Amino acid sequence: MNMPSHPFKTVLFTLVFAGLTAHASDWPQWRGPDRNGHAGSAVSLQSLPKELQPLWKVAVGGGHSAPVVAGNKVVYLDENGTHEVAHVLDAATGKELWKVDYADRFQDEWGAGPRATPTIDGDRLYVQSCNGEFRCLSLANGKTIWQTSFEKDFGVKFLGKKANEGTATRRGNNGSGVIDGNRVIVPVGGTKGASLVCFDKLTGKVLWQSGDDEAAYSSFMMATLGGVRQVLAFTAEAVLGADVESGKILWRVPLKTNAKRHAASPVVAGNQIIVNSHTFGLLAIRVEKDSGGFKATEAWTNKDLKINLATPVLADGHLYCQGANKDYVCVDATTGALKWSQAGFGLGRKDYASTIVLGKNLLALTEDGTLLLLAASAEKYTELGRIQVCGNTWSHPAFANGKLYVRDARSLQCLDLGVGK
Repeated sequence: MNMPSHPFKTVLFTLVFAGLTAHASDWPQWRGPDRNGHAGSAVSLQSLPKELQPLWKVAVGGGHSAPVVAGNKVVYLDENGTHEVAHVLDAATGKELWKVDYADRFQDEWGAGPRATPTIDGDRLYVQSCNGEFRCLSLANGKTIWQTSFEKDFGVKFLGKKANEGTATRRGNNGSGVIDGNRVIVPVGGTKGASLVCFDKLTGKVLWQSGDDEAAYSSFMMATLGGVRQVLAFTAEAVLGADVESGKILWRVPLKTNAKRHAASPVVAGNQIIVNSHTFGLLAIRVEKDSGGFKATEAWTNKDLKINLATPVLADGHLYCQGANKDYVCVDATTGALKWSQAGFGLGRKDYASTIVLGKNLLALTEDGTLLLLAASAEKYTELGRIQVCGNTWSHPAFANGKLYVRDARSLQCLDLGVGK
């Protein structure tokens, strides 16, 4: 095996991702097979069609949860006016195979319905509601295998508008848990040692719980740092790494953000963990192991890149993301220096875009439903195509088996982009 010439061209040597039972072309969890927004180096797309008709399209209820795909099944979550609902569709036709209510409906000024992304693992489906109900369902028929309640089992009350700050207890449990081996680790939150809770994914038995931080809206990541397997959490109060075997918090860096609104997922770049906020900007934490345990120090910060909601993708040592000024940016992951910025990504209050890495290019879906194909180049912004595909959306699309699954406030549709044709 050839060693990489750039420390961030691959994180294979320091990062081992969550091990799900799924095919390589599936999109079974938050931000794809490895939770990093990458569809795989073998996937190539050089242009977008000028016109695009969906292979199928189905009406959906409210919610910002992203769709996921595994094998021949598509899963999405929405609400029906009284409950949050899990739906399973046939991936080829969009025909509904089953649906099941799993929690009471939540609504605030940002809309109604679930916001956490489900996870498919083998013959099981894991779903989470805004009010803190977490269930393991049979993927075949939707029957509950096991379940837990953040409030009843861990004392974390969902307050909604009664909460003073914008943590998960106010705006919903939006962050997605992560599966690693026989474990599923969930962002329960609270101040009673249940910030992170690890369950046996098959039985629901609690294996460990740790931390006193409130949950924010960020999803967990997995990494091996300093030879130790860790779950990475961007809580309402800090970014930290916990030993996946015991839950022991190995390192923790306090981070203060207005309203405690940490929404983006951590990005792993070698031994650096990169997080972003509308308050402190873009920040890289270097995590190293020494004789005294783990040491976490600031590697760099770019206070001008106050990216609010979007999570950057890492490609060939550079970060690509919706920027802080209604723009799209490329940032050197080694130094935090801005390489280029392209205006026009977002109008009014819009400040979100989802990005998927497809080989040497990027597929970006803006908040207003525009799909763009961009070159993953640090030299300059290069647009290879654009097309309007949906209405306003905060849902991250899924890319599986050459198809793009896009969800907005009214519909979920399957688009064939002609990958490999």
